[in-house]
Amino acid sequence: MVTVPDVTLNNGVEVPILGFGVYQIEPADTERCVTDALEVGYRHIDTAAAYCNEEEVGRAIRSAGIAREDLFVTTKIWPQDAGDAAAGAALDASLRRLGLDYVDLYLIHQPYGDYYGSWRSMQRSLEAGKTRAIGVSNFHPDRLVDLIDHNEVVPAVNQIETHPFYQRAEYQDQMTELGVQIESWGPFAEGRGGLFTHPVLAAIAEEHHRSVAQVVLRWLLQRGVVVIPKSVHRERMAENLDVFSFSLTDHDMERIAELDTGKSAFFDHRDPGMTHFLGTHRFD
Repeated sequence: MVTVPDVTLNNGVEVPILGFGVYQIEPADTERCVTDALEVGYRHIDTAAAYCNEEEVGRAIRSAGIAREDLFVTTKIWPQDAGDAAAGAALDASLRRLGLDYVDLYLIHQPYGDYYGSWRSMQRSLEAGKTRAIGVSNFHPDRLVDLIDHNEVVPAVNQIETHPFYQRAEYQDQMTELGVQIESWGPFAEGRGGLFTHPVLAAIAEEHHRSVAQVVLRWLLQRGVVVIPKSVHRERMAENLDVFSFSLTDHDMERIAELDTGKSAFFDHRDPGMTHFLGTHRFD
């Protein structure tokens, strides 16, 4: 069994630096995938209300026979449930779907709607023990700083798009100064930009007798980035977990740093059209 190192958050809670994400895994496949992930050694599972697969994640957790204290479970609140009045009920609904008494990390999924009201509610949920830590996702620096300046609890985590083509290094430095842990979603950019065949990444992978995916994950880990890769294939889950027995050199890290475009591979959260779509989109 691979031992995954922990990262300590700003409130003392420890999170495995490498976890398993379930975004875009169909509900019909989620229980099997999470079961496989737990069997190969993952102990950090990331889901969200908007993924519509919390129930399946919960079933896999219950059937795994792993002590609750040995698992780290993250879920997120969507803008449709934002606000002081609604956020508490949204967390309770997520807990019911997951079949858990608490989650380890509860995130604001998108920086839209009354997320200040949500944060006030989440601070109370933290005090009540319904979550061990609270944080945000997709927050740009200005919104993160403003949230910190006007609330009591500093977010433990900011989960943002982070991969070789959009590295967020300067923002990571800013978050470190603020006490916020960076967490990567989309570590492989979903293969965009030819990531899996990129000549620089492929050359480094060949030098280390590893896959490009393993090189990318190792690069993130050596930067201190928490990361939650997704796969529906058990063998790739195991491969993604097998990244603690090698290290990239300083030269490798420098070569990868040169791949940064400074632009999202997906969309701009500050684009008005995308803001409208994400802020008003509802899921059943």
